[in-house]
Amino acid sequence: MSAVARSVRPFASRVLSQKLPLAAACRVSPATGFPRGSVRSFSQSPFMELKKYTESHEWIELAADGKTAKVGITEYAAKSLGDVVFVELPEVDAEIAAGEPVGAVESVKSASDVNCPVSGTVIQGNAILEDNAKFINQSPEGDAWIAEIKIADAAELDNLLDAEAYKQTVGEE
Repeated sequence: MSAVARSVRPFASRVLSQKLPLAAACRVSPATGFPRGSVRSFSQSPFMELKKYTESHEWIELAADGKTAKVGITEYAAKSLGDVVFVELPEVDAEIAAGEPVGAVESVKSASDVNCPVSGTVIQGNAILEDNAKFINQSPEGDAWIAEIKIADAAELDNLLDAEAYKQTVGEE
């Protein structure tokens, strides 16, 4: 070992064994602290957050239990309608067949039924929309869902469009 290496080695060992200040630690990627291969990604069940679409611009998102789902209108539909002024919510325990209206949305431009993508029983309507119908324009595919339903036949979901197929129908890339 050279003389330079012998003199630098103790200093380097002391520096590397000291704790870095917080600012320096923030610059280091958290993944670098893990040995290669020890960071694992988590996969989701195919039923987790399964979202499907209809050609008539409704969406349905399957809950983690695989038996219930939320139904609403797509962002494309919300933009097409314009400023929403009223939302008709479904009655609790109503039996609805696929393609039947589960609610309605009225805007300054027009009114439109919201058809249920699958058959089921209404668990609840989104109470937020009773007092704030305009919320549908802010979060149409998020918290502004129309109804939560208990699905009668999960196989009906297979007849619906996935996100990519829906985007193609509305001409988005």
